[in-house]
Amino acid sequence: MTVVDDRIAMADANTQRLDEWFERLEQMPVPEGFRVEIVGGTVHMTPQRDTHWLIIRRIVRAVEDKFGMEVKVFSDVRIDFPGHENGFCPDVALLSASAVKDDEGRWRHDDVEFVAEVISKGTAANDYGPKKTAYAVAEVPVYLVADPYQGKCHLYTQPKDGEYLSELSVVFGTDVDMTATPLGLTLKTDEFPRD
Repeated sequence: MTVVDDRIAMADANTQRLDEWFERLEQMPVPEGFRVEIVGGTVHMTPQRDTHWLIIRRIVRAVEDKFGMEVKVFSDVRIDFPGHENGFCPDVALLSASAVKDDEGRWRHDDVEFVAEVISKGTAANDYGPKKTAYAVAEVPVYLVADPYQGKCHLYTQPKDGEYLSELSVVFGTDVDMTATPLGLTLKTDEFPRD
């Protein structure tokens, strides 16, 4: 076997294991208003708070205002990312206009152009750690973290070799200027709630 064959086999095994986990999770009585995702092989279940949803909604609205209502923007939809058993459900994921589902009916991380995560207390370490790394490895061009506890947005761009080379932090109330990124928009944060 070649290195490429080994990597393909590993990716297939990860996808199969993630499929099994998600099938089991779908059969469990997950309480309404909770989000479930798998980060590095660990299942995380977090409640959706109103603060969380209000920020997500404002981000989605800004993307729809820029690109129209037919844009492929999703919230809490499973997308498998590089790394060991990473079945993420990003708070906001924008896919390219040409994106199509794979043979299993899932969106591909290769088509993700923008991801936004809104911090929850229990899973903040994931958003700043393994998820940020996975998004950089997947070469997601624009990654935004909205942190209602800090009252800040952190913008990560220019992914290279599993890291983001550029980081910008702004306080809520300040516009996040993403006009120089592939996203090409300015996100107003003056109405982002804080926790």
